[in-house]
Amino acid sequence: MAVGKTWVFAEIVEGTPAPVVLELLTKARSLGGTVEAVALSPDAEAAAAELGEYGATTLHAGTDAAYAELLAGGPSADAIAALATAAQPDLILIASTYLGRDVAGRLAAKLDVPIIANGLDVVADGEVSVQSSIFGATQNVTTAFLGKKPAIALVRPKSFAAESGGGGAASVSPIAAEIAEQHRGARVVERRAEAASGPKLEEAPIVISGGRGLGDPKNFKLLDQLASLIGGAVGASRAVVDAGWVPYSMQVGQTGKTVKPDVYIAVGISGAMQHTVGMKNAKTIVAINRDADAPIFKLADLGVVGDALKILPQVIEEIKARKG
Repeated sequence: MAVGKTWVFAEIVEGTPAPVVLELLTKARSLGGTVEAVALSPDAEAAAAELGEYGATTLHAGTDAAYAELLAGGPSADAIAALATAAQPDLILIASTYLGRDVAGRLAAKLDVPIIANGLDVVADGEVSVQSSIFGATQNVTTAFLGKKPAIALVRPKSFAAESGGGGAASVSPIAAEIAEQHRGARVVERRAEAASGPKLEEAPIVISGGRGLGDPKNFKLLDQLASLIGGAVGASRAVVDAGWVPYSMQVGQTGKTVKPDVYIAVGISGAMQHTVGMKNAKTIVAINRDADAPIFKLADLGVVGDALKILPQVIEEIKARKG
């Protein structure tokens, strides 16, 4: 059974839809029915062509400068709640990003409807249901929405592959929602992006992640060297992030980022479920660990038992030699 009308919250980053938005639109198309996008940004209308290409027939666009100048969660939830009350969508898909989580929680409270978070798939079979992992990703469950509409699903990035539907530009329907005074007490005064020389972690074709087995934060420089040679990005396990070795933005796992690279290299990572849920769908998994019984080897396509601090320098020198 198709979903009558699905909305996708289209988060705009640096003037264009975030990659996860295109993933959600691709999934929304597969559910049948009408697919529409809601974008709240001064650059919202400029995204109509790309959003339409991936399946949105209509773009509800709010272009008030306040969406960029203020903390956007509150104003965005207000606007979507008012719009949803009038238009009655059946399902609202929101990406599990910082902004998406903020908007989803507020929106569910305003509409007095449940929200299913940490979604890995969305199914429409009689009713809308969401597949997710629980108990540290040791079990998968399917939860159905049985209450009033709209159903709100908060979905992890990389749960779906983004595929163009070949559609034309979405027709733009302006949103003229008034920004409540209560949201004007805090303003964005500066935005900073962490400097990175290689591809983004979520988009890299090769990801090299390090864990406690590296022994010392300074040894992450070996991962940086390897990544620069093979065009990869560097990630990390929660253990080293919690220890302050590397920034949270590098964390891969249930409470970090989900990646689906062509090659994932796990260095000194034991393979706890909380980590593997964020990388288990990589096409090829390579594990380097001194413990031959480490759980990561159960997932690995290629396992190397040994000291990463001895193995990595040899790999780096061999790649340099072959390139030279």
